[in-house]
Amino acid sequence: MKNPNLKNNRRRLTKQTEQEGFISSGEPVGETMKDSVFAKKSLGQNFLKSQKALNQIIEGAGDLRDKTVLEIGPGMGSLTERLIKTPASKIILIEMDDRLIPILTEKFADEIKNKRMEIVHDDILKVNLNSIGLTKGNYSLIANIPYYITGAIIRNIIGGDIYPERAVVLVQKEVAERIISRDKKGSLLSIAVKAIGDPKIIGKVPKGAFVPSPKVDSAILLIDNISKKTFDESSKKEKRFFDILHAGFAHKRKLLKSNLKEHNIFIDAEKALEVCNIKSDARSETLTLEQWKKLSSLDILY
Repeated sequence: MKNPNLKNNRRRLTKQTEQEGFISSGEPVGETMKDSVFAKKSLGQNFLKSQKALNQIIEGAGDLRDKTVLEIGPGMGSLTERLIKTPASKIILIEMDDRLIPILTEKFADEIKNKRMEIVHDDILKVNLNSIGLTKGNYSLIANIPYYITGAIIRNIIGGDIYPERAVVLVQKEVAERIISRDKKGSLLSIAVKAIGDPKIIGKVPKGAFVPSPKVDSAILLIDNISKKTFDESSKKEKRFFDILHAGFAHKRKLLKSNLKEHNIFIDAEKALEVCNIKSDARSETLTLEQWKKLSSLDILY
């Protein structure tokens, strides 16, 4: 005979575990906690539970027909469950938390068996993307990124050699707004992203949408049309562009020409600015992407 209190106990345990930072794998929480894991602060884990946000991320990915999708940090697989319902031909999950591998392996056993899905147990920042079959501009990236590695993901993956054609990432709201230059002021981060793609905020996610709740709100950032066309796919031109960009933003309180002089970017920094129709007293935050591109096209003789 079934225990009439079992259902209520399961509900109570599920609510309790969510309040304490646990999240269920999707199976009923019974008399043990084997189907739940605790979010590790050291890994920056905040599991997304908002159905609306999960759907917005998938919608932002666009048409995935016959596409390869890379998901970073799938966690308990909430977003992955929606991914497998899309027409994506290949789904690659990269997860470094060893506690989650068996849960994901069991949950997506059918997809793994038919070779549609691959789970890579590793740190995304250490993975050789070529080794898992990815090539530049030939896959989509989807991720609920741990806040502390947002910059590294943007630099090394989205802006790396094996870049995706489109990325939909969940990041801190403040970071997303800085990237799209909501305050109309440029920054090192915003120019760096705009140099490789078209960023756009497609959704806001309150901190209460996560388990456990972070201290700040998040935003869903879409970066479309990712490429290295700004640099003509030239690593030399790309390096020159970012050398100038980093020098320009080295000291926020200084004028652009002072920063460029200090880092020996040009022999005559003022002449270089004049050639690019940039005011002598300009600050880095006032320059457009096109002006940065024009500056980087000049050689050091100016």
